[in-house]
Formats: sequence, C-alpha cells, structure tokens
Amino acid sequence: MQKTFYKKELVIKAPQQRRGTSNNKKDVEKIQSWLNLYSMQHPSSGTAAGIDGDFGPATEKAVLNFQKANNVTQNGIVDQKTFDLLVLPLKKAFEDPVQGSNLRELVVNTAKNHLKNHPFELVIHNQSNSGPWVRSYMDGNEGSDWFWCMGFVQAIIDQAASVQGKNFKTLMPLTYSCDTVGTTGLQKKILTRFQTARTNPSLLKPGDIFLLQKTTNDWFHTGIVTAINGDLIETIEGNTNSDGSHNGNAVMNRIRNYKQSKIDFFSIEALV
Repeated sequence: MQKTFYKKELVIKAPQQRRGTSNNKKDVEKIQSWLNLYSMQHPSSGTAAGIDGDFGPATEKAVLNFQKANNVTQNGIVDQKTFDLLVLPLKKAFEDPVQGSNLRELVVNTAKNHLKNHPFELVIHNQSNSGPWVRSYMDGNEGSDWFWCMGFVQAIIDQAASVQGKNFKTLMPLTYSCDTVGTTGLQKKILTRFQTARTNPSLLKPGDIFLLQKTTNDWFHTGIVTAINGDLIETIEGNTNSDGSHNGNAVMNRIRNYKQSKIDFFSIEALV
C-alpha cells in the first residue's frame, strides 16, 4: 500500500492519564477524538468530551465510561491496550482481509468495509475536516480547507489494488484533487463524459470512480460506484452527507441519478 499514514493513528507514545507525567498533547487529542467517535455510535456511553489535548477530569470520566462499556479495567488510564480498543474501527477498515475474485470486486468490498466501520470527521480547534479518519485518508493533512473525498477514493483503490500486488499510482497520481484525476482521465482517454454515460450505460462498471462536474474541466466531488441500476448509480463516498454534499462529514452509501446530473466516470479498467 502507498497510503499508510493510518498506521500512525493506531499508536500512542506512552500511557496517558490525568496529571500524567508522560502526557502528550497530540496523543491526548487522539484519545479525545476516538472517545467522541465512539459516542457517535454509542450515544448513551458518556464518552463525548472536548478535544483540546488536556487530559482533565472530563476526559478521565469519558475514559472510565469507555472502559466500563467495554468491560475492561476501569482506571481512567489509556495505555496502548485501551487505545487499541478505541482505534479498532480504523484498524479493521484498513487491515481486515477483503474478498474479491477481481479488482472491481475488491474495490467495492473494500469501500463497503470502510463504510461499516463508520468513518466520520470531527471539528477540532474550530476546523472541520479533521480527526483520525481524515488524516488517514489525507496522509496526515486535516482542516477546513482539506476536502477529503478524493483522499478516501484513492485509499480504497490503493488498498484494493495492493491485494493483487498492484500500484494504484500507475493509474493516477497521488492527489487530493478531483480536477487532477479528471484531467488524468481525459489524457489517458479513460474518462466517460456524462453525455456519453447517459446514452451508453454499459460503459459504467462497479469499482469505477464518479466525478461530479461543475464545468467542463472542473470537478468538485467524487466517490466509488458500487452498482448501476437503470438511471441510478449506488455509491460509497467520503466527505458527504444525506444531501450529497461535497463537504459533508461522513462516508456514506448514496444513490445518485446519473441521467439528471453531470457525472463523469473515471474507469479503473487499465488497472484491472
């Protein structure tokens, strides 16, 4: 795999605790981030607290509640073993074995595996597009200006291709830009424009990348095509929401009408 920053999100330098002499602000922020992410899936857990890098009484209580919910020793200390429980969704998304008889199936199943582990962004220091999931997709970058839909797409293609010993960068450059991938598709003649897609749906295949077009050579959102049904495509896409925003906060399974939208399609066939 080329995109391996996620591994840095799986470890802390030392046990973190209230008034701990080895406390590290970045590690405390990681812990606070995962406590908040846990609370989104378990709203009654009492693990939501501020993300400020300070291991104070609120963070300690959130840790105690997390430990209680997971039936482990309740001491308010986050050592690597406890942190492993917190970051398990990220580890499973990037490291669980994915099955598929070909690359297209691997891409779709990899995207589904990420989806079921609930990737979600956070707001940290008043900056959206932040948190461990975003950093993992964006190679350590985060913040309001870092839209992460293409980072998500490339992480999925990279992970799936690596199962077959392939390098996704032979298909496209490492980038966070929809425009770069769209332009690459035009140059390689593997981008199906929306006008053609509407009249020839057989060109669209699961595992391909959709690109929402703003103008002819300007694309602003992307995701993975998982199925084609009549006028509709099913997708898994990052940095979106229920309205299909290009700057939402989650990875979601969505349905889009490609015959009513300007959606171009980047084929992964050359990598297959």
